[in-house]
Amino acid sequence: MSRVIMVTNDDGIHSDGIIRLAREAVQYGSVWVIAPHDQRSASSHSITLDRPLEIRPIPFEVEGVRAFSCSGTPADCVRIGSKAVMSEPPDVVLAGINYGYNAATDIQYSATACAAFEASFLGYRGIALSEGASPVHEMTDAYLSKVLEELIDEPPGPGMIWNVNFPGCPLSESRGIWWDRKASQEIVYEDYYDLIEQKPDGSILYRVRGVFQQKAEEGTDFHAILNRAVSVGKVSNIC
Repeated sequence: MSRVIMVTNDDGIHSDGIIRLAREAVQYGSVWVIAPHDQRSASSHSITLDRPLEIRPIPFEVEGVRAFSCSGTPADCVRIGSKAVMSEPPDVVLAGINYGYNAATDIQYSATACAAFEASFLGYRGIALSEGASPVHEMTDAYLSKVLEELIDEPPGPGMIWNVNFPGCPLSESRGIWWDRKASQEIVYEDYYDLIEQKPDGSILYRVRGVFQQKAEEGTDFHAILNRAVSVGKVSNIC
């Protein structure tokens, strides 16, 4: 069976992660890359209603891939990509590879996960893939093919997506793939707001920062990551 695959992300169409994912995806079918012009991390499931969306053809590093950038959010990319840009709707939408984990309570903010949720809402299989915010991609490179082989034709269920996280550690520390992980209720980062600048007009600039946490319940996605294992599990939308 010839699959039609959409690849998107929230880090932008020129990110390293989406190029690596598209390069792997071409082994499984016909690939369309439709991703934001630029960085859209943490935009969750927002869509654009107040202005037109611009779609722009983009030269892409992976041979045989048709690629377009979109001025909107990742959820916009899935919507307009499947409804207007692609010659036929996708069988599956791959979102990623995100720079940084999308696990535990962070899933609610993740535009990578929500691109996959949008796919699910539209009747397509959705798979979100993320890795540690680290220059070490050995775990992703070693296990990405195995994960896609297992999941690409496997429906997660109505209103659900597959959520995959690759730990940012050397392959020598690997504990393999831990399947059927549920979403942890712990937080991945303890956030705080750093005061950047106080302006003469009384306005103040803050920047959010976070401290990576080291606690998670057994059987969860974040617990797998902390234990140097690839986490694979189903996630349902909150609605």
